[in-house]
Amino acid sequence: MPGDIGAVIDDTNGDPSSRPFSIIARDDRLLPFAVEELDLRGRVVRLGPTVDAILSHYEYPPAVARSLGEAVALTALLGSVLESHGRFQLQTRSDGPIDTIVVDYEAPGQLRGFARFDADRVGAANSTGELLGRGHMALTIEREEDAARYQGVVALEGDSLEEAAHRYFSQSEQIPTLVRLAVAEAITPGGRSWRAGGLLLQYLPSGISRARDLPPGDAPQGMEPAFAAAPQADAWTEGLALTATIQDHELVDPNLSGERLLYRLFHQRGVKVFPERELTEFCRCSDRKVEDLIRSFPPDERQMMVGDDGRIGVTCEFCGALRSYDPKQFD
Repeated sequence: MPGDIGAVIDDTNGDPSSRPFSIIARDDRLLPFAVEELDLRGRVVRLGPTVDAILSHYEYPPAVARSLGEAVALTALLGSVLESHGRFQLQTRSDGPIDTIVVDYEAPGQLRGFARFDADRVGAANSTGELLGRGHMALTIEREEDAARYQGVVALEGDSLEEAAHRYFSQSEQIPTLVRLAVAEAITPGGRSWRAGGLLLQYLPSGISRARDLPPGDAPQGMEPAFAAAPQADAWTEGLALTATIQDHELVDPNLSGERLLYRLFHQRGVKVFPERELTEFCRCSDRKVEDLIRSFPPDERQMMVGDDGRIGVTCEFCGALRSYDPKQFD
C-alpha cells in the first residue's frame, strides 16, 4: 500500500481542485466519490457511535448484532441516494434465526434499526446466510416532494446481505455494482463498542447503456440465448480487482480516513471526492405519537391492552423506549 503522500480531487465546493488527501478519520460519515477515468461512482461509509447506539438498544447476541450492523451500513450506502428529503427502508423477512431486520434511513442522514431473532436457533448458525435463511429483502424509497413510493424485492437464498444486494442490482437495476460490508466490536478504554463500515462501487459509463433483452421463451433447449451477458468492460474489471484488495479491518479502522482508503485503492487513476454527509442515530417515536395511536383504538380494544399492573405499556421496537399509561386518560 502507498504511504501518506498523495492527492485527491476535491469537488466539495463545486470547483474541482487537487489537494493532499485528509488523514483525519471521522466516524459516522458517508463520503461519495468518483473515479472518472474508469467511469466508477461510489460511496464509503464509516460508522462508530451511531451504529453502536442502534446495536445497544437490546442485548443482541454478537452474531445478530453483526448482521444488524451490516444492514445499517448497507442502508446508509443505499439510502444516501436521497440527498435532502425522503425515507429509505431495508427490510428482511425470512425463515432463519433472524426472521426480521428493519433499518430506516431518513434523509439527509438519520438511521434507526432493529432485529427480531430466535435465541435458541442463533447459536446453531455458522454464517450470516444461515442466520438470515430464506425469504426476501425489500428496499423501499418514499419521496416527500411528490409522495412517490418505490419498492424493489429480492430473494434471500441463504446468503449474505452483500450477495443479496448484488443480486438486486443485477436483476432490478442492471447496474454493475459491488458492495463490501464489515462489522467489528472494538475494545476501547471505555469498554466495548460496535463499529461498521462499507463501500459501494458502481460502473456508470457515459451515454445510455442498452438494457438486456428478455429471454426468448421458445428458444430450443440447450441453445444459448442471444441476450447472454456481454463481455465485462475493462474499466469495471479493473475496479473490481482494485476493490478486492480491501481488507475488512480497513472498513472499520477508526484511524483510517475514508479519503486515505480511497487513495490506496485508486491513486493511479485519480479519485474525486464530494461533500461528506454526517450520519446520526434517531427514532421517530414520541409520547404524542404513541398517545394518539392508543387513542385511535376503540375502548374495548384499549381495554385488552391493559396489563396486570393496570396500565397500558408500549415499547418502541427501534429504540426500546418503554412508555406506560393510565387507561383512564384515554376515556
